[in-house]
Amino acid sequence: MMTLQQSYDTFLKMAIERGPRAKKDIQDDLKRLKKEFDGMDKEKKEYFDEESLVNPFLDSRIEVGDPKTKMKRVMVGIDISVGEVVLAAELGRQGKKIDAILAHHPEGRSLIDLTQVMTTQIEQAVDDGVPVNVIEKQIGSRINDLNRALHPTNHYQVPRAAELLGIPMACYHTFADNQVYWFMKNYISGKKPKYVSDIMEALMVLPEYQMAKKKGNGPMMFTGGEKNRCGKISFSGFTGGTSGSKDTIENMAAAGVGTIMAMHMPEDHRKLAEKHHMNVVICGHMASDSLGMNLLMDELTKKSVEIVEVGGFYRVDRSKKKKLF
Repeated sequence: MMTLQQSYDTFLKMAIERGPRAKKDIQDDLKRLKKEFDGMDKEKKEYFDEESLVNPFLDSRIEVGDPKTKMKRVMVGIDISVGEVVLAAELGRQGKKIDAILAHHPEGRSLIDLTQVMTTQIEQAVDDGVPVNVIEKQIGSRINDLNRALHPTNHYQVPRAAELLGIPMACYHTFADNQVYWFMKNYISGKKPKYVSDIMEALMVLPEYQMAKKKGNGPMMFTGGEKNRCGKISFSGFTGGTSGSKDTIENMAAAGVGTIMAMHMPEDHRKLAEKHHMNVVICGHMASDSLGMNLLMDELTKKSVEIVEVGGFYRVDRSKKKKLF
């Protein structure tokens, strides 16, 4: 058995270890923030999000409920709406009590803080060869745009429904996305693909993408072709909150990136990639998110926690595998 807090602690550790940022850089940032917090006056501390003192991925957190809740059965979804919350309550009335709801896409405060994780895109872009001063400027502009876009959203609708029905709820967004980034970078790189078709074949070995293709939404080429050579592969499209600045595409091309792998890509980004003769492999949003959540949920399975799949999530159990790739 595992408590909600234990799941959070386990997943936070995994996200730090498997994300694109160096662990030391994260620790240094947390220390600086703690020093800043200690120097604040009482009024500023009242509005300060103390979650940020321990968690560098603020789109992932326990939204409502007792962290000490023991979890025997959890509902897990890529997207959780009020409908899934009501469904969880109904399952409880049928004798299948849901101890907690675990969402991937953020709601509540997790959604408000979505843009705060976008700075992890800096390390990925630098790894792709983009100058750090360039990517910092581009990401900063994109973050400002998204903060304005997210401001009018009804952020707390779903967590409030869970709270009223007495069901703890957590959102594990970047916690899971970092797993996909880590998995894909190791898995695809280990295959040493020469042609884009080698990447597509490797993806179709994975159950999440097999399921997606059977349902008509498998991996696809957005630009380029499977007969093209990969060149330098960027794994920048798996974590970092949401899509970054489209201007970064041009810088990536100039740095020699030949193929971008991603969960999804906006049309203006795609057009720029096409203009610069880049291959874009879109693995699939729901399938990739399921992969990330599955890598987390394996830790719950090891503790005999039952998982009820909803909201686009498809469970693939790798908990007994000695090697993931």
